[in-house]
Amino acid sequence: MLIFDAHLDLSLNALEFNRDLRLPVATIREGEKGMTDLQAREGATVSFPEMRKGNVGICVATLIGGCMKPAAPVGSWNSPPQAWAMTQGQMAWYRAMEKDGALRQLLSWADVESHLAEWKADRENTPIGYILSLEGTDSFRTLDDLDYAVETHGLKAVGPAHYGEGRYALGHDQSGPLSEKGRELVRKMDSHGLILDVTHLCDETMRDALEIYEGPVLASHHNCRALVDDPRQLSDEQIKILAEKGAVIGVAFDIWMAVPGWIRRKTKHPDIPEATMEAVANHVDHVAQLLGTTKHTGIGTDLDGGFGIEQGPRDLDTIADLQVFCEILEKRGYSRSDLEGIFHQNYLDFLKRAWRK
Repeated sequence: MLIFDAHLDLSLNALEFNRDLRLPVATIREGEKGMTDLQAREGATVSFPEMRKGNVGICVATLIGGCMKPAAPVGSWNSPPQAWAMTQGQMAWYRAMEKDGALRQLLSWADVESHLAEWKADRENTPIGYILSLEGTDSFRTLDDLDYAVETHGLKAVGPAHYGEGRYALGHDQSGPLSEKGRELVRKMDSHGLILDVTHLCDETMRDALEIYEGPVLASHHNCRALVDDPRQLSDEQIKILAEKGAVIGVAFDIWMAVPGWIRRKTKHPDIPEATMEAVANHVDHVAQLLGTTKHTGIGTDLDGGFGIEQGPRDLDTIADLQVFCEILEKRGYSRSDLEGIFHQNYLDFLKRAWRK
């Protein structure tokens, strides 16, 4: 099964975790033995060889550098210029990987079609296709930086917030409306025809953004509040609103978002035996049953998004195991057409609508 993963923090892993993603995951883990500076050391799940093994031929890959408060262990800096500099360094890494033949940036629907044809014909030698997204906008010193990112880097999607109190939008752990500065950001995104990623927006901010945004909308890595009651998750009402706007919701593999009772950095897998890909599948079921269709469900793993095997599904070793997840859904009765939609076609249809104008 071809897989389209709608959220991978590739450049964060390359630069802040100092991982050479061209290497096998086993080699990356071996090189981190004994390191304790960051969560997920010795627990990487994503590398280019594993993506290729798992037929993850296309993804949304992020730039991430914020200065929100409180600061996170990674992706956080003390000023917008520092955060901006980090995203520029991340962009330089993407360009280096393109020159190396590991990655290929996709800028149009024609690019997507051409890439998928080449991937199907010669997966082993075709670069992995990526679409550039920005997770959190605190790195924008002014909104001129948005123009620059679009025109120079080919930025295609933006999530206005991450964690905490952002300069343009409030993260899911906050509460409040979209500020006037945030409204200006959203309007400028609309003028560029960008994809609005509502992931990480708090409820009131998400409501306001969806009311004024006229362009394409997605939720790249989100699970269901009805199953795990946390503001990070989507409520049933939000899921319905997103579906009405034609959005695709990428199910996330950060296991605290999939199974109740998981406390980050404290809970261990033996504490909750249900913390498996079956728990993630429950969120696919919930969205499909709520909407009566699988057309709005996709994959947005967030694997190695600041966590690794210690906070992923117990039965997932690397991103290649997404093929096992496909088997899990098949055993639950999903048709071949449904599975193709969930694993790639729903996002491809979304892109075709967004980019063929």
